Amino acid sequence: MTSSPEHARLLRLATRASVGVACALIITKAIAWWFSGSVSMLAGLTDSLLDGVTSLLNLLAVHYALRPADDDHRYGHGKAESLSGMAQALFIGGSAVLIAFQAYHRLQHPEPVGAPWLSMGVIVFSLVLTVALLMLQHRVIRETGSNAVRADSLHYRSDLMLNGSILVALVLAGFGYHQVDAWFGLGIAAYILWSAVQIARESFAVLMDEELPPDVSQHMLELARGVPGVLGAHDLRTRVSGNHWFVQLHLELPGELTLSVAHGISDQAADAIHKAYPRAEVLVHADPADQLQAASDKPQA
Repeated sequence: MTSSPEHARLLRLATRASVGVACALIITKAIAWWFSGSVSMLAGLTDSLLDGVTSLLNLLAVHYALRPADDDHRYGHGKAESLSGMAQALFIGGSAVLIAFQAYHRLQHPEPVGAPWLSMGVIVFSLVLTVALLMLQHRVIRETGSNAVRADSLHYRSDLMLNGSILVALVLAGFGYHQVDAWFGLGIAAYILWSAVQIARESFAVLMDEELPPDVSQHMLELARGVPGVLGAHDLRTRVSGNHWFVQLHLELPGELTLSVAHGISDQAADAIHKAYPRAEVLVHADPADQLQAASDKPQA
């Protein structure tokens, strides 16, 4: 199963836009930090540097994940997105620690913030670019369900809060509250670390083949049981790889059905699930209901 051309186009667009935004923010924040010496601005610059690294990893991961299934990867390459998410969590967590150390040092040795208006202008520019990128990512996530873009969007949402906090810190520092800059740096570091944990949890769940939510699995069983001729459905198993859902289940059918009829009903059940969940690739196994009943009635040893 491969992604549609439109999905592939959206994924490539989102990852390239992310790299472009990260590069623009790195340059502007580096200039602002050089002139201001603000620890909050340094926090923003550090985060943008890591954004650049993780966005580049995302670009490579999505490029690999979009490759079609082959003889060595029969379920495709979608888990490359989750591996990228784990790498992002590691980088983001590291940035949080670095920012916290710098903020602590600044609390011990407070310094005035220079060039506040330049820094504020850079942050407003950052906010505008970040909002535009998040709008694009939201559309791509809605259309594709990409884990890599979702992870990228999560830390850009944290960037939105980070940049807003930096703007507040710079305004207060401009009024003489110099230690506020360092305290905001510590708060930002804590939030970035929390974001890293969230990204790691999502990626780890996919890598460990965690099942889809119980309500989704239950609805899939109900859809299969609603197909005419189906007596029951059981043993549904699910897992996620990239933007694909892999679903397996057993159908209970009358034992006297011909193979052709049983195959046709199985296809209808698979189509019913795929229609409700277009990302699902469904594999159905047909069981004769009379044999299942006989097995359940057999005394246990």
